Amino acid sequence: MNVGFIGLGIMGTPMAKNVLKAGHKVIAFDLNADRVQGLVDAGAVAGTSGKDVAEQSDVVITMMQNSPNVEAALFSENGIAEGLSAGKAVIDMSSIAPLASRDFAERLEKLGVDFMDAPVSGGEPKAIDGTIAVMVGGKHEVFAKYEELLGTMASTVTLVGGVGAGNITKLANQMIVAINIAAISEAYSLAKKAGVEPENVYKAIRSGLAGSVVMDQKSEKIFKGDFTPGFRIELHIKDLQNALDTSHGVNVSTPFTSLAMEILQSLRSNGHDKDDHSGIAEWYEMVNNFKLQ
Repeated sequence: MNVGFIGLGIMGTPMAKNVLKAGHKVIAFDLNADRVQGLVDAGAVAGTSGKDVAEQSDVVITMMQNSPNVEAALFSENGIAEGLSAGKAVIDMSSIAPLASRDFAERLEKLGVDFMDAPVSGGEPKAIDGTIAVMVGGKHEVFAKYEELLGTMASTVTLVGGVGAGNITKLANQMIVAINIAAISEAYSLAKKAGVEPENVYKAIRSGLAGSVVMDQKSEKIFKGDFTPGFRIELHIKDLQNALDTSHGVNVSTPFTSLAMEILQSLRSNGHDKDDHSGIAEWYEMVNNFKLQ
């Protein structure tokens, strides 16, 4: 299959490489030429624009930062839509606003082009080893056509509903992750202040009811004070803003998400927006005037 891949950031590059490893032809494009060259070195073909990529591809995958970025990639001059023809498809794997996904689907449907929103979870390590989780919104027949392709990048690929449902599910995921990291950081702060090493707390409780994938993945970064980004705070802020906007739109109260958002905003104000979201622990260090390490 000829697969266009547009958006070669921390997640997009390893995801595209896994599509290549599965034997598909990948036509790649990014505004950063060095990223494109890195993928060409791995066996991809360089596209010159979104339009060029779409013309050469059966399906185009986008992996962008937010809704406006996806819209620009799709519908700007020389964008993806200009190179699409009836029967092709776009799979947006970005984490964006669900209503934007539905808008894009409606606009592409007029061209005879299918659209699915398929955001992912797992961060850079799982993107590299091909074990991300993919949450898909779209038609059953379109999902069936591209499920195997999505599986080249993932350990699980789940159709959760119509267009937009993938991003609703991703928002739920991001709410849970942010609140989980905050709860872990808060508990470790209590332990440290009370004279118990957080690492010992982790070892004691990780296999019990409090244990989680988030705890396993983020605790080591907290203990080392290593907040090198796998998923940046600024991106989690974007996701929680979309979650809060959506929750307000459907009249759902989300107080824990609101609190997590305020913690992340405080970290951004203090220059930590490029840190990994495990850096939520840094907020607890700041307000409690101590270090968890």
